[in-house]
Amino acid sequence: MKIQHLINSIQRPTLYAPGTKQMWTDEYISTQLLDIHLNPDTELASRNPESIQQTIDWMLHQLPDKKLKILDLGCGPGLYTEELCRRGHQITGVDFSTNSIRYARQSAAEKGLDITYIQDDYIALDLHAECYDLVILIYTDFGVLLPENRMTLLKKIHHWLKPGGYYFFDVQSDNYLKEYQTPKTWNVAEKGFWKNSPYLILSDSWLYENEKVILSQHVVLDEQERIETYRFWTHFFSERDLIQLLENAGFTNIRCATNIFSQADEKSEDEVIFCTGEKSK
Repeated sequence: MKIQHLINSIQRPTLYAPGTKQMWTDEYISTQLLDIHLNPDTELASRNPESIQQTIDWMLHQLPDKKLKILDLGCGPGLYTEELCRRGHQITGVDFSTNSIRYARQSAAEKGLDITYIQDDYIALDLHAECYDLVILIYTDFGVLLPENRMTLLKKIHHWLKPGGYYFFDVQSDNYLKEYQTPKTWNVAEKGFWKNSPYLILSDSWLYENEKVILSQHVVLDEQERIETYRFWTHFFSERDLIQLLENAGFTNIRCATNIFSQADEKSEDEVIFCTGEKSK
């Protein structure tokens, strides 16, 4: 094994340097992610059921009281799409994970819910103009997008929305930027989240303060001495940042809110910012 290669792999990378692997396209890891999504006792991949209900309640309260045509980007296994469908709305869900979409389609069929699902990368998604009353991107997914992809997506969403339609999303507040940096750790396992066989994992995080982004990096070494690097760039925002981004993409009537949850165990009332923007009529 070339130790220098491993040493090089765990150094602080240049800003936005890509990893060598993606979780969502790995058959084994995406299966583990699906299990985490569906576990109501953890919020590692989705919010708990009560928070999901409160998010939907808050979101719909901002909108006209009518049946909506909704696009859910990064829908995962359908936790939001199914609830919105039960409330009488017409839903399309999009997700990059084949496993999540497969599960979502099966779950909808079993429950008799009429939901359309698309397996695709929503950055590359091509849909007709002015189709939707509402586009949503939930659980701070907007913050993992690189800046160029962020603006690409905002312009696409604006294109897909009907005049008077809304975009709804949430992000991590920059009030807690430094608190999300995690210490360096390493672990060995016979099998686990990353592999169904023995592996060593070296994890670290770095703050890029000027860009308000934290990189979480996980370097996995398997029995064949192959090194795989997973990198997750999480951006943090102020309300002013969000208003500027949405205005630059053509949105108006922009509103931000915090503390929409009632649970006493929420970490902080302003840890997450929820935001809506309207496409002008």
